[in-house]
Amino acid sequence: MEQANTGTNLLQVAEIELVYKSKVKPSQRPQVKKSQEIFELFLQYWDENKIEYIEEFKVMYLNRAHRVLGIYTVSSGSERGTIGDPRQVFTAALKANAALIVLCHNHPSGKLSPSIPDKELTARMKECGRLLEVTVLDHLIISAEGYFSFQDEGLM
Repeated sequence: MEQANTGTNLLQVAEIELVYKSKVKPSQRPQVKKSQEIFELFLQYWDENKIEYIEEFKVMYLNRAHRVLGIYTVSSGSERGTIGDPRQVFTAALKANAALIVLCHNHPSGKLSPSIPDKELTARMKECGRLLEVTVLDHLIISAEGYFSFQDEGLM
């Protein structure tokens, strides 16, 4: 006969804590509405020694007023690619209580046109965002010399 569970196993469960800490008052957060503004802000948070060396994927999180809640580096890869994992992107979005997000990755080659995988990833992220009620505003591909905006080019 099995012994009744005494409840001691319940104490060995991991605790999950959802925390977003901002040291910036809401009124002091930058507000972005144009792709050029978004590009310039991303560039400030990009390591200039890596932009032409390795591909990175970052996300900007915004509230409904287009004020920036934060920028998160999702992944760093090689000169040929990196991973934009929707689970990481939207975990951070929900944690920050973001209403809007902007995806961004660099092309170390400097070529700004999106690849087929870039377009597929954008569509997948848009669908995930739709399900979670987090709008994907844009996806920027950047280099040290410029950017490509999916929104500006009608691909969103």
